[in-house]
Amino acid sequence: MLENKKIVLGVTGGIAAYKAAELIRALIKKGAQVKVIMTKSAKEFITPLTLQTLSQNQVYTDMFVPAEKYEMAHITLAEFADAFVIAPATGNIIGKIASGIGDDLLSTTIMAQEKPTLICPAMNDKMLANPIVQKNINKLKKFGYAVMESAEGELACKTKGKGRLPDIAEIVEAVETLLTPKDFAGVKILITAGPTEEPLDPVRFITNLSSGKMGYALAVEAHRRGAEVTLISGPTNLPLPPAGKIIKVRTAKEMHKAVMDNYKKAAVIIKAAAVADYSPKVSATEKIKKDKKTLSLELKNNPDIIADVGRNKGGRILVGFAMETQNLLANAREKLKKKNMDLIVANNLREEGAGFRTDTNIITIIDRAGKTEPLEKMTKIEAAGAILDRVKKIIKKSNSKK
Repeated sequence: MLENKKIVLGVTGGIAAYKAAELIRALIKKGAQVKVIMTKSAKEFITPLTLQTLSQNQVYTDMFVPAEKYEMAHITLAEFADAFVIAPATGNIIGKIASGIGDDLLSTTIMAQEKPTLICPAMNDKMLANPIVQKNINKLKKFGYAVMESAEGELACKTKGKGRLPDIAEIVEAVETLLTPKDFAGVKILITAGPTEEPLDPVRFITNLSSGKMGYALAVEAHRRGAEVTLISGPTNLPLPPAGKIIKVRTAKEMHKAVMDNYKKAAVIIKAAAVADYSPKVSATEKIKKDKKTLSLELKNNPDIIADVGRNKGGRILVGFAMETQNLLANAREKLKKKNMDLIVANNLREEGAGFRTDTNIITIIDRAGKTEPLEKMTKIEAAGAILDRVKKIIKKSNSKK
């Protein structure tokens, strides 16, 4: 999403200014072009030369410079940008923008532009909690600025509290969200992700190789596109994606209950979780001791979540996945029909770059009419975009009939 996007980064005079270097690198790694405006105070914390070297662009610091050096920087930069980011944003710059004050290059440039703008507050916890600062932040939100929540933790003054600059990855994600068209605005989407764990005893369980990456990618992409996302996640080692509501579960039974409790509120249900088909008929209350050469386990069927939703989905759109090792399309079509899905996403575990624990996927999307859309290998976030594009077509077709 950031490929070839032009970002103007405003850096103000807080201790977190040194993190601007890392943010520039992260944005450029995503394909963005970055130009930097530094306030006078910011130069006390990090040098313009550092940010110029990393951005490979001139760093703008002064409002008044010889005309031949660069023309009316606040206008030029306003026209250049696809988006503005201020990180860190001090209470001073927040107050200036909220009050319409333009007394330096950064504040004047912000006044001269109408591009999507992300504000990342970072300051002492008591400064952040100051009612005047909070009032200014709320004013910015009402004016249409995107304002990130500050992170909690140890601050430069050795106290602990809220006021840290958000993680760089979170800022980059917020920029991507800012620049993504909101074609799912107001649409409620329920997504399941990850594996389930079925306990044998207090220390052992049955599971599978799912990492949750595909489901989490769907949650990220749906959020970027403006959807109201509810994520029901089995155990994963992934950082939680942005979502309006996140429900953590462990077992198939817990996931079934969470889905059945929440799916009626959604217009779209995407079942990307790799739910265990079976669980132990009896789960031992104490650790099973290794006192036999063999051990037999009796398994029972777990609830079929997608089938239960399919029987009661009404006008909702239901999307499922089919992970196969043979007869991919035939098995996927049968599953789609049997469980009353609108789309099924099929992939072959035998194909390199598809399946569990990879950052890529190779999918074929099949609809109710039997139309198949095979896609080349792509990142899971790209695959998520392709799946949502197909969902969008169904929504559009459904709306045209109303």
